[in-house]
Amino acid sequence: MTATLSRRHQIEITHGCRVMFPADGITKLDVAEHYWRVAEVMLPHLKGRPLTLQRFPRGISEPGFIQQDIGNSAPPDWLGRAVVDRGDGGEVEHAVVNRPEDLAWLANQNVITPHSWLSRTPKLRVPDRMIIDLDPSGTDFGVVRATACAVRDLLADLGLAAYAQLTGSRGIHVVTPLSGSADFDSVRDFARQLAEVLVADDPEQRTLAVRKAARDGQVYLDIMRNAYAQTAVAPYALRPRPGAPVATPVRWEELRARGMRADRYTLRTIGRRLARTSDPWQDMARHARALATARKRLRRLHEEATS
Repeated sequence: MTATLSRRHQIEITHGCRVMFPADGITKLDVAEHYWRVAEVMLPHLKGRPLTLQRFPRGISEPGFIQQDIGNSAPPDWLGRAVVDRGDGGEVEHAVVNRPEDLAWLANQNVITPHSWLSRTPKLRVPDRMIIDLDPSGTDFGVVRATACAVRDLLADLGLAAYAQLTGSRGIHVVTPLSGSADFDSVRDFARQLAEVLVADDPEQRTLAVRKAARDGQVYLDIMRNAYAQTAVAPYALRPRPGAPVATPVRWEELRARGMRADRYTLRTIGRRLARTSDPWQDMARHARALATARKRLRRLHEEATS
């Protein structure tokens, strides 16, 4: 089965009947149509960002692979690209998406999940977002929600905005828009101090232990995505899990809803959500701030919390 999503650039979805999510009967064409449908809300968050791609040529029941260098996939001339320094003298050519056709082409390459950088071209060494990734050790999502709200409240005390995203897996990303005036090392150091203050405030429920065996049921505050060439799951991306969950930006008040969980929205339900509500992140860029003033306030709180 071959289907055409766009005649502008002749985006044909080949083998559209290939089942990508066996437990749900979701096909390759369904995946492509998902990305076509969410493109309007997804693309503003991805423009200019290098992508790392999670591909599953035989569907999620078979091993997939991670692809950074798009050059080996014979991409069309019109697909966006970013050539980035690998750090050892070499270069990697990442895909960059700017229009729905780009997302459709990636779907035709059996991409289930795009993961995006926290910076944009041409300023790849200066992030415009900071992420605190909340990873639960147990099944109590209420603890994750409470921790996310604590992160939000502390950021607000520091004069910074906070946005929430259900990861489509198990946790929540708390995302802060930045003005692009601090490099990755500075942002990661800020995130580390922020997380240490939060853990000191509730050491029974929160941890910075990297090893899962050392977390003892606590929520892990992962700050390590705040580094050059690190990525986070893209907003509105599918996850390679049964049910085809979608990484979904949500409003803070929505986290209080009964039955809320990290995989609440799926390929089959995200369309209804987008039909009734706008993108909660649509104004994020307007609230970007520098870290200079917040860093001074955080330093005082950090000294009190760790003394």
